[in-house]
Amino acid sequence: MPGPTLRDYEKARERVAEVADVTPMQTSRFLAEILGSPVFLKCENLQRTGSFKIRGAYNRLAGLTDEEKARGVVAASAGNHAQGVAFAARELGIKSTIFMPVGVPLPKLQATRHYGAEVILRGNTIDEPLRAAARFAEETGAVLVHPFDHIDIVAGQGTLALEVFDQVPTVDTVIVPIGGGGLVSGVAGAIKHRARAEGRNIRVIGVQAANAAAYPPSLEKGEIVEVKMSPTIADGIAVSKPGELNFTMVRDLVDEVITVTEDQTAYALLVLLERAKQVVEPAGAVGVAAILSGKIPPSGNTVVLLSGGNIDPMIMERIISHGLSASERYLRLRIPLPDRPGQLARISGIIAEANANVVEVLHSRHNNKAQFSEVQLELHIETRGPEHAESVLARLREEGFDPQVDF
Repeated sequence: MPGPTLRDYEKARERVAEVADVTPMQTSRFLAEILGSPVFLKCENLQRTGSFKIRGAYNRLAGLTDEEKARGVVAASAGNHAQGVAFAARELGIKSTIFMPVGVPLPKLQATRHYGAEVILRGNTIDEPLRAAARFAEETGAVLVHPFDHIDIVAGQGTLALEVFDQVPTVDTVIVPIGGGGLVSGVAGAIKHRARAEGRNIRVIGVQAANAAAYPPSLEKGEIVEVKMSPTIADGIAVSKPGELNFTMVRDLVDEVITVTEDQTAYALLVLLERAKQVVEPAGAVGVAAILSGKIPPSGNTVVLLSGGNIDPMIMERIISHGLSASERYLRLRIPLPDRPGQLARISGIIAEANANVVEVLHSRHNNKAQFSEVQLELHIETRGPEHAESVLARLREEGFDPQVDF
Protein backbone atom coordinates (compact mmCIF):
# COMPACT_ATOMS: atom_id res chain seq x y z
CA MET A 1 0.00 0.00 0.00
CA PRO A 2 1.51 3.40 -1.00
CA GLY A 3 2.27 6.18 1.47
CA PRO A 4 2.60 5.99 5.25
CA THR A 5 2.23 2.75 7.18
CA LEU A 6 -0.31 2.27 9.93
CA ARG A 7 2.52 2.76 12.42
CA ASP A 8 3.34 6.10 10.72
CA TYR A 9 -0.24 7.24 11.26
CA GLU A 10 -0.23 6.11 14.88
CA LYS A 11 3.10 7.85 15.54
CA ALA A 12 1.75 11.01 13.89
CA ARG A 13 -1.28 10.84 16.14
CA GLU A 14 0.96 10.86 19.22
CA ARG A 15 2.73 13.98 17.92
CA VAL A 16 -0.40 15.79 16.77
CA ALA A 17 -2.12 15.18 20.11
CA GLU A 18 0.34 17.69 21.61
CA VAL A 19 -1.50 20.56 19.91
CA ALA A 20 -4.64 19.40 18.08
CA ASP A 21 -8.09 18.82 19.54
CA VAL A 22 -10.14 15.67 19.06
CA THR A 23 -12.96 17.39 17.20
CA PRO A 24 -16.64 16.51 17.73
CA MET A 25 -18.64 14.04 15.64
CA GLN A 26 -22.20 15.23 15.09
CA THR A 27 -25.15 13.29 13.68
CA SER A 28 -27.36 14.85 11.00
CA ARG A 29 -30.92 13.58 10.69
CA PHE A 30 -31.60 16.06 7.90
CA LEU A 31 -28.80 14.73 5.70
CA ALA A 32 -29.60 11.15 6.69
CA GLU A 33 -33.13 11.58 5.32
CA ILE A 34 -31.73 12.88 2.04
CA LEU A 35 -29.05 10.19 1.70
CA GLY A 36 -31.08 7.29 3.02
CA SER A 37 -28.25 6.27 5.37
CA PRO A 38 -27.00 7.54 8.75
CA VAL A 39 -24.82 10.64 8.34
CA PHE A 40 -22.17 11.91 10.77
CA LEU A 41 -20.36 15.24 10.51
CA LYS A 42 -16.71 15.29 11.63
CA CYS A 43 -16.42 18.90 12.76
CA GLU A 44 -12.84 19.75 11.92
CA ASN A 45 -14.06 23.31 11.38
CA LEU A 46 -13.85 23.49 15.21
CA GLN A 47 -10.18 22.48 15.21
CA ARG A 48 -7.48 24.85 16.51
CA THR A 49 -6.57 27.32 13.72
CA GLY A 50 -9.98 26.50 12.20
CA SER A 51 -9.06 23.52 10.02
CA PHE A 52 -7.44 20.09 9.79
CA LYS A 53 -4.22 21.61 8.42
CA ILE A 54 -2.65 21.91 11.85
CA ARG A 55 -2.35 18.11 11.94
CA GLY A 56 -0.08 17.73 8.93
CA ALA A 57 1.84 20.93 9.59
CA TYR A 58 2.70 20.00 13.17
CA ASN A 59 3.64 16.43 12.25
CA ARG A 60 5.96 17.72 9.51
CA LEU A 61 7.64 20.40 11.64
CA ALA A 62 7.98 18.22 14.73
CA GLY A 63 9.89 15.71 12.61
CA LEU A 64 12.55 18.19 11.47
CA THR A 65 16.10 17.88 12.74
CA ASP A 66 17.53 20.58 14.99
CA GLU A 67 19.63 21.83 12.07
CA GLU A 68 16.54 22.09 9.84
CA LYS A 69 14.58 23.89 12.55
CA ALA A 70 17.38 26.43 12.87
CA ARG A 71 17.07 27.26 9.15
CA GLY A 72 13.40 28.14 9.52
CA VAL A 73 10.48 27.04 7.39
CA VAL A 74 8.64 28.49 4.42
CA ALA A 75 5.21 27.60 3.05
CA ALA A 76 2.60 28.75 0.55
CA SER A 77 -1.11 28.68 1.21
CA ALA A 78 -4.48 30.28 0.54
CA GLY A 79 -4.97 30.34 4.28
CA ASN A 80 -5.50 27.14 6.23
CA HIS A 81 -2.08 25.55 5.64
CA ALA A 82 -0.56 28.96 6.37
CA GLN A 83 -2.21 29.09 9.76
CA GLY A 84 -1.27 25.49 10.52
CA VAL A 85 2.39 26.06 9.68
CA ALA A 86 2.54 29.40 11.50
CA PHE A 87 0.94 27.91 14.61
CA ALA A 88 3.13 24.79 14.57
CA ALA A 89 6.26 26.88 14.03
CA ARG A 90 5.40 29.11 16.97
CA GLU A 91 4.80 26.11 19.23
CA LEU A 92 8.13 24.57 18.22
CA GLY A 93 10.15 27.81 18.29
CA ILE A 94 10.81 27.88 14.52
CA LYS A 95 10.90 31.00 12.33
CA SER A 96 8.25 30.83 9.59
CA THR A 97 7.72 32.70 6.33
CA ILE A 98 4.42 32.26 4.50
CA PHE A 99 3.58 33.21 0.90
CA MET A 100 -0.14 33.83 0.32
CA PRO A 101 -2.25 34.98 -2.67
CA VAL A 102 -3.03 38.69 -2.81
CA GLY A 103 -6.79 38.11 -2.45
CA VAL A 104 -6.57 35.81 0.58
CA PRO A 105 -9.52 36.33 2.98
CA LEU A 106 -8.63 38.87 5.64
CA PRO A 107 -9.31 36.60 8.67
CA LYS A 108 -6.86 33.99 7.32
CA LEU A 109 -4.23 36.65 6.67
CA GLN A 110 -4.62 38.21 10.10
CA ALA A 111 -4.58 34.86 11.89
CA THR A 112 -1.38 33.78 10.10
CA ARG A 113 0.37 36.97 11.15
CA HIS A 114 -1.02 36.61 14.67
CA TYR A 115 0.68 33.21 14.98
CA GLY A 116 4.01 34.93 14.33
CA ALA A 117 4.71 34.23 10.65
CA GLU A 118 6.17 36.73 8.22
CA VAL A 119 3.57 36.92 5.44
CA ILE A 120 4.44 37.83 1.83
CA LEU A 121 1.57 38.31 -0.66
CA ARG A 122 2.10 37.08 -4.25
CA GLY A 123 -0.21 36.35 -7.20
CA ASN A 124 -3.94 35.70 -7.41
CA THR A 125 -4.03 31.89 -7.00
CA ILE A 126 -2.05 29.43 -4.91
CA ASP A 127 0.29 28.53 -7.79
CA GLU A 128 2.38 31.72 -7.72
CA PRO A 129 2.90 31.60 -3.92
CA LEU A 130 3.99 27.95 -4.30
CA ARG A 131 6.63 28.93 -6.85
CA ALA A 132 7.73 31.92 -4.76
CA ALA A 133 8.07 29.74 -1.65
CA ALA A 134 10.20 27.23 -3.56
CA ARG A 135 12.53 30.02 -4.74
CA PHE A 136 12.74 31.39 -1.18
CA ALA A 137 13.73 27.95 0.10
CA GLU A 138 16.50 27.66 -2.50
CA GLU A 139 17.83 31.14 -1.77
CA THR A 140 17.72 31.05 2.04
CA GLY A 141 17.97 27.38 2.98
CA ALA A 142 14.60 27.44 4.75
CA VAL A 143 12.75 24.12 4.76
CA LEU A 144 9.85 24.14 2.30
CA VAL A 145 6.70 22.78 3.94
CA HIS A 146 4.51 21.68 1.06
CA PRO A 147 0.77 21.91 1.76
CA PHE A 148 0.04 18.33 0.66
CA ASP A 149 2.81 16.51 -1.22
CA HIS A 150 4.92 15.07 1.61
CA ILE A 151 4.64 11.83 3.53
CA ASP A 152 4.69 13.55 6.95
CA ILE A 153 1.91 15.92 5.89
CA VAL A 154 -0.14 12.96 4.64
CA ALA A 155 0.45 11.01 7.87
CA GLY A 156 -0.57 14.01 9.95
CA GLN A 157 -3.81 14.52 8.04
CA GLY A 158 -4.53 10.81 8.36
CA THR A 159 -4.77 11.14 12.12
CA LEU A 160 -8.23 12.52 11.50
CA ALA A 161 -9.27 9.10 10.15
CA LEU A 162 -8.09 7.36 13.32
CA GLU A 163 -10.44 9.62 15.29
CA VAL A 164 -13.26 8.70 12.91
CA PHE A 165 -12.71 5.03 13.81
CA ASP A 166 -12.88 5.84 17.51
CA GLN A 167 -16.05 7.92 17.17
CA VAL A 168 -17.93 5.84 14.57
CA PRO A 169 -16.49 2.30 14.78
CA THR A 170 -19.08 1.02 12.30
CA VAL A 171 -18.22 3.57 9.60
CA ASP A 172 -18.89 2.35 6.04
CA THR A 173 -18.15 5.44 3.94
CA VAL A 174 -16.04 8.58 4.42
CA ILE A 175 -16.56 11.68 2.24
CA VAL A 176 -13.54 13.97 1.99
CA PRO A 177 -12.91 17.36 0.32
CA ILE A 178 -10.03 17.34 -2.19
CA GLY A 179 -7.68 20.13 -3.23
CA GLY A 180 -4.14 18.94 -3.84
CA GLY A 181 -4.94 15.68 -2.09
CA GLY A 182 -3.17 15.79 1.27
CA LEU A 183 -6.28 15.20 3.36
CA VAL A 184 -7.94 12.60 1.17
CA SER A 185 -4.74 10.58 0.68
CA GLY A 186 -4.01 10.63 4.42
CA VAL A 187 -7.57 9.69 5.34
CA ALA A 188 -7.76 7.00 2.65
CA GLY A 189 -4.41 5.53 3.70
CA ALA A 190 -5.32 5.32 7.38
CA ILE A 191 -8.86 4.08 6.64
CA LYS A 192 -7.71 1.34 4.28
CA HIS A 193 -4.96 0.17 6.66
CA ARG A 194 -7.43 -0.13 9.54
CA ALA A 195 -10.14 -1.65 7.37
CA ARG A 196 -7.76 -4.28 6.03
CA ALA A 197 -6.63 -5.15 9.55
CA GLU A 198 -10.28 -5.64 10.54
CA GLY A 199 -11.25 -7.51 7.37
CA ARG A 200 -13.65 -4.76 6.28
CA ASN A 201 -14.26 -2.69 3.17
CA ILE A 202 -14.72 1.03 3.85
CA ARG A 203 -15.38 3.37 0.95
CA VAL A 204 -13.58 6.71 0.60
CA ILE A 205 -15.20 9.27 -1.69
CA GLY A 206 -13.38 12.47 -2.63
CA VAL A 207 -15.16 15.69 -3.63
CA GLN A 208 -13.73 18.57 -5.66
CA ALA A 209 -15.08 21.94 -6.70
CA ALA A 210 -16.03 21.63 -10.39
CA ASN A 211 -14.16 24.87 -11.17
CA ALA A 212 -10.88 23.47 -9.79
CA ALA A 213 -11.09 19.72 -10.40
CA ALA A 214 -7.73 18.27 -11.43
CA TYR A 215 -8.28 14.75 -10.09
CA PRO A 216 -11.01 13.46 -12.46
CA PRO A 217 -8.97 14.13 -15.65
CA SER A 218 -5.76 12.96 -13.96
CA LEU A 219 -7.34 9.68 -12.86
CA GLU A 220 -8.92 9.19 -16.26
CA LYS A 221 -5.60 9.71 -18.03
CA GLY A 222 -3.58 7.75 -15.47
CA GLU A 223 -1.12 10.59 -14.87
CA ILE A 224 -1.04 14.02 -13.28
CA VAL A 225 -2.88 16.62 -15.36
CA GLU A 226 -2.76 20.35 -14.65
CA VAL A 227 -6.10 22.06 -15.30
CA LYS A 228 -7.00 25.65 -15.97
CA MET A 229 -9.08 26.73 -13.00
CA SER A 230 -12.10 29.01 -12.97
CA PRO A 231 -12.91 31.20 -9.98
CA THR A 232 -14.46 29.24 -7.11
CA ILE A 233 -15.87 30.11 -3.71
CA ALA A 234 -14.05 27.00 -2.42
CA ASP A 235 -10.68 28.77 -2.40
CA GLY A 236 -9.24 26.33 0.15
CA ILE A 237 -9.30 23.49 -2.40
CA ALA A 238 -8.47 25.53 -5.52
CA VAL A 239 -5.36 23.65 -6.70
CA SER A 240 -4.53 23.18 -10.39
CA LYS A 241 -2.82 19.79 -10.17
CA PRO A 242 -2.46 16.88 -7.73
CA GLY A 243 0.65 16.22 -5.69
CA GLU A 244 2.75 13.28 -6.87
CA LEU A 245 2.46 11.20 -3.69
CA ASN A 246 -1.17 12.22 -3.33
CA PHE A 247 -2.08 11.22 -6.87
CA THR A 248 -0.60 7.77 -6.39
CA MET A 249 -2.49 7.27 -3.14
CA VAL A 250 -5.78 8.59 -4.49
CA ARG A 251 -5.47 6.42 -7.61
CA ASP A 252 -4.86 3.29 -5.54
CA LEU A 253 -7.00 3.92 -2.44
CA VAL A 254 -9.89 6.30 -3.14
CA ASP A 255 -13.02 4.63 -4.47
CA GLU A 256 -14.52 7.60 -6.31
CA VAL A 257 -13.92 11.30 -6.98
CA ILE A 258 -16.89 13.53 -7.82
CA THR A 259 -17.38 17.26 -8.35
CA VAL A 260 -19.91 19.82 -7.12
CA THR A 261 -20.93 23.20 -8.51
CA GLU A 262 -20.74 26.63 -6.93
CA ASP A 263 -24.50 26.70 -6.34
CA GLN A 264 -24.42 23.27 -4.70
CA THR A 265 -21.59 24.36 -2.41
CA ALA A 266 -23.31 27.60 -1.44
CA TYR A 267 -26.50 25.69 -0.62
CA ALA A 268 -24.51 23.20 1.49
CA LEU A 269 -23.00 26.04 3.51
CA LEU A 270 -26.50 27.39 4.14
CA VAL A 271 -27.78 23.95 5.19
CA LEU A 272 -24.89 23.53 7.62
CA LEU A 273 -25.67 26.91 9.19
CA GLU A 274 -29.39 26.27 9.51
CA ARG A 275 -29.55 22.55 10.24
CA ALA A 276 -26.24 21.70 11.94
CA LYS A 277 -25.49 25.13 13.45
CA GLN A 278 -21.98 24.86 12.02
CA VAL A 279 -19.97 27.68 10.40
CA VAL A 280 -18.05 25.99 7.59
CA GLU A 281 -16.01 27.49 4.78
CA PRO A 282 -17.01 26.53 1.22
CA ALA A 283 -14.07 24.12 0.77
CA GLY A 284 -15.15 22.33 3.94
CA ALA A 285 -18.77 22.02 2.79
CA VAL A 286 -18.28 20.21 -0.54
CA GLY A 287 -18.90 16.78 1.03
CA VAL A 288 -22.29 17.93 2.22
CA ALA A 289 -22.89 19.47 -1.22
CA ALA A 290 -22.29 16.05 -2.76
CA ILE A 291 -25.00 14.50 -0.58
CA LEU A 292 -27.49 17.32 -1.23
CA SER A 293 -26.92 17.09 -4.99
CA GLY A 294 -27.80 13.39 -5.02
CA LYS A 295 -24.40 12.30 -6.32
CA ILE A 296 -23.81 9.80 -3.51
CA PRO A 297 -25.99 6.69 -3.16
CA PRO A 298 -26.96 5.31 0.28
CA SER A 299 -23.65 4.01 1.66
CA GLY A 300 -24.23 2.74 5.21
CA ASN A 301 -22.85 4.77 8.11
CA THR A 302 -21.45 7.81 6.30
CA VAL A 303 -18.99 10.29 7.80
CA VAL A 304 -18.57 13.66 6.08
CA LEU A 305 -15.47 15.66 6.92
CA LEU A 306 -16.14 19.37 7.50
CA SER A 307 -12.53 20.24 6.85
CA GLY A 308 -12.45 23.92 7.84
CA GLY A 309 -14.38 26.90 9.14
CA ASN A 310 -12.21 29.87 8.21
CA ILE A 311 -14.53 32.10 6.22
CA ASP A 312 -14.53 35.87 5.81
CA PRO A 313 -17.85 37.23 7.21
CA MET A 314 -18.20 39.48 4.14
CA ILE A 315 -17.83 36.49 1.83
CA MET A 316 -20.20 34.48 4.03
CA GLU A 317 -22.88 37.12 3.57
CA ARG A 318 -22.58 36.85 -0.22
CA ILE A 319 -22.53 33.06 -0.16
CA ILE A 320 -25.60 32.89 2.07
CA SER A 321 -27.45 35.11 -0.41
CA HIS A 322 -26.23 32.86 -3.22
CA GLY A 323 -27.32 29.77 -1.29
CA LEU A 324 -30.77 31.24 -0.66
CA SER A 325 -31.10 31.92 -4.37
CA ALA A 326 -29.86 28.44 -5.29
CA SER A 327 -32.47 26.89 -2.99
CA GLU A 328 -35.18 29.13 -4.52
CA ARG A 329 -35.79 30.88 -1.23
CA TYR A 330 -34.64 34.17 -2.68
CA LEU A 331 -36.13 35.05 -6.07
CA ARG A 332 -34.96 37.80 -8.37
CA LEU A 333 -37.82 38.66 -10.72
CA ARG A 334 -38.14 40.95 -13.71
CA ILE A 335 -41.72 41.91 -14.58
CA PRO A 336 -42.70 44.21 -17.48
CA LEU A 337 -45.64 46.44 -16.48
CA PRO A 338 -47.91 48.93 -18.23
CA ASP A 339 -46.68 52.46 -17.48
CA ARG A 340 -49.64 53.59 -15.40
CA PRO A 341 -50.29 54.23 -11.68
CA GLY A 342 -51.15 51.42 -9.29
CA GLN A 343 -49.26 48.55 -10.92
CA LEU A 344 -46.59 48.30 -8.22
CA ALA A 345 -49.25 48.27 -5.48
CA ARG A 346 -51.12 45.52 -7.33
CA ILE A 347 -48.00 43.36 -7.64
CA SER A 348 -47.15 43.90 -3.96
CA GLY A 349 -50.65 42.84 -2.94
CA ILE A 350 -50.47 39.60 -4.94
CA ILE A 351 -47.11 38.72 -3.40
CA ALA A 352 -48.35 39.52 0.12
CA GLU A 353 -51.45 37.35 -0.42
CA ALA A 354 -49.10 34.50 -1.45
CA ASN A 355 -47.28 34.91 1.92
CA ALA A 356 -43.97 35.94 0.34
CA ASN A 357 -41.92 38.96 1.34
CA VAL A 358 -40.52 41.68 -0.93
CA VAL A 359 -37.06 42.77 0.25
CA GLU A 360 -35.93 44.99 -2.63
CA VAL A 361 -37.63 46.86 -5.50
CA LEU A 362 -36.27 48.62 -8.60
CA HIS A 363 -38.87 50.39 -10.77
CA SER A 364 -37.38 51.79 -13.98
CA ARG A 365 -38.55 53.34 -17.25
CA HIS A 366 -34.96 53.42 -18.49
CA ASN A 367 -34.53 49.80 -19.54
CA ASN A 368 -33.85 48.66 -23.08
CA LYS A 369 -35.78 45.41 -22.43
CA ALA A 370 -39.05 47.30 -21.86
CA GLN A 371 -41.40 48.54 -24.60
CA PHE A 372 -42.01 52.29 -24.97
CA SER A 373 -45.27 52.13 -22.97
CA GLU A 374 -43.86 49.77 -20.32
CA VAL A 375 -41.71 49.98 -17.23
CA GLN A 376 -39.43 47.24 -15.93
CA LEU A 377 -40.00 46.11 -12.36
CA GLU A 378 -37.22 44.19 -10.62
CA LEU A 379 -38.19 42.47 -7.36
CA HIS A 380 -36.16 40.50 -4.82
CA ILE A 381 -38.49 38.18 -2.90
CA GLU A 382 -38.03 35.85 0.06
CA THR A 383 -39.92 32.55 -0.15
CA ARG A 384 -40.03 29.33 1.87
CA GLY A 385 -38.52 27.13 -0.82
CA PRO A 386 -39.10 25.77 -4.36
CA GLU A 387 -42.79 24.87 -3.95
CA HIS A 388 -43.65 28.21 -2.38
CA ALA A 389 -41.62 30.06 -5.02
CA GLU A 390 -43.52 28.30 -7.79
CA SER A 391 -46.86 29.14 -6.16
CA VAL A 392 -45.88 32.84 -6.04
CA LEU A 393 -44.96 32.75 -9.72
CA ALA A 394 -48.22 30.96 -10.55
CA ARG A 395 -50.29 33.62 -8.73
CA LEU A 396 -48.56 36.39 -10.67
CA ARG A 397 -49.21 34.61 -13.96
CA GLU A 398 -52.86 34.01 -13.05
CA GLU A 399 -53.22 37.79 -12.67
CA GLY A 400 -51.83 38.36 -16.15
CA PHE A 401 -48.22 39.23 -15.35
CA ASP A 402 -45.15 37.69 -16.96
CA PRO A 403 -42.48 37.26 -14.23
CA GLN A 404 -39.03 36.23 -15.44
CA VAL A 405 -36.64 34.66 -12.92
CA ASP A 406 -33.03 35.91 -12.89
CA PHE A 407 -30.52 33.25 -11.77
